[in-house]
Amino acid sequence: MREAFRAAVLHCLADPGEGSDSAALQFFDDGLLIVEDGRVVEAGDASALLPQLADDVLLTEFPKKIIVPGFIDCHVHFPQLDIIASYGAQLLDWLNRYAFPAEARFADADYAREVADVFLNELLRNGTTTALVFGTVHAHSADAILEAAESRGMRLIAGKVLMDSNCPDDLRDTPESAYEDSKALIERWHGKDRLGYAITPRFALTSSAEQLAEAGRLAAEYPDVWIHTHLAENKAEVEEIARQFPERRSYLDVYEHYGLLRERAVFAHCLHLDDEDRSSMAARGGAAAFCPTSNLFLGSGLFDLRAMREANIRVGLGTDVGGGTSLSLLRTASEAYKVLHLKDQALPAPRALYLATLGAAEALYLDDKVGNFATGKEADFVVLDPAGSSLSERRTRVATSTEESLFAITMLGDDRNIAATYVAGQRAEIK
Repeated sequence: MREAFRAAVLHCLADPGEGSDSAALQFFDDGLLIVEDGRVVEAGDASALLPQLADDVLLTEFPKKIIVPGFIDCHVHFPQLDIIASYGAQLLDWLNRYAFPAEARFADADYAREVADVFLNELLRNGTTTALVFGTVHAHSADAILEAAESRGMRLIAGKVLMDSNCPDDLRDTPESAYEDSKALIERWHGKDRLGYAITPRFALTSSAEQLAEAGRLAAEYPDVWIHTHLAENKAEVEEIARQFPERRSYLDVYEHYGLLRERAVFAHCLHLDDEDRSSMAARGGAAAFCPTSNLFLGSGLFDLRAMREANIRVGLGTDVGGGTSLSLLRTASEAYKVLHLKDQALPAPRALYLATLGAAEALYLDDKVGNFATGKEADFVVLDPAGSSLSERRTRVATSTEESLFAITMLGDDRNIAATYVAGQRAEIK
């Protein structure tokens, strides 16, 4: 069935950069997005496209609103939803005080399913239609989030955590069980509907050399699955990695040595890297998840977007809940702007949109499927409401350009500014 959606339409064709390259952004003030069977047919000016519509095409109008591609979260922990905004600790203390006890509750499969449902409802409420998601060490945590995504028709990648060292006994697997459980999950879920699987060592600090080798074996056996882990988030963590793996040049070199640096490998944070690390990541096709709210909340450091992009590394935004403080990629982009200000870098509104849509799709190697409104892509999109809050309505009313209005929504916006979320052309029913 063919449908059309009328509003302002805005999407990225490429990275606009710090200078907001106008050729990288496509905007239709009175636009039309035409969708059929869950895919984009065309996006363009309503005046040109409306006369071509057949009489039986259903037209939905969103006056004074903006249609943008669905937001893509490149790094988030669904088991940490209930510890979001937990006071006062840096990374390693925070893991022991909050994250590990929360994840231990996922031994209960019913609890895992309940949290998965709430989590995905919150993603959709915030306009996120695709995500790369951490589970827990329990294999059924991956089942729970992938089952919940399948029921909603979402594009989602997830995996069970691999963790056999420097962690509580009740959250510990083994190299052998990590391999076998992950292999079974890959066979069950990877490539099913819109789902993908990620081999998910928590970080090198919580995996033995033997377990990292087993993860690398999986990666070699299944070259089209994702790899999802953390990298160089916190200085104390980096120092501990150097003590645990003294034979390796750097934290990233640990992953490279075990075959975990390649295309579709996504590394969260990447704050404390050097030029050689960035060169290796780019050459191997690894990507970075920029997680500004958690980097600020845990006092971890400031992401260097300019250095990463100049090295030709793919970058997308990640909320990193529960260390991150919001599932909204609007709020995440707002914090990214502030982080980059402290690095003497700019984040214009078009580039913020890119990092939450097409850039994130590129980081996940999904840009052939989602990220903008190119013909044939999956029709995941969000209807932004500039008047979602009284303050954003007042501010955008006096904006003199599209970029100014988008910037204001990005700085002030949250779930109130999401008028509707569409997954594969269908409006998401949020419970």
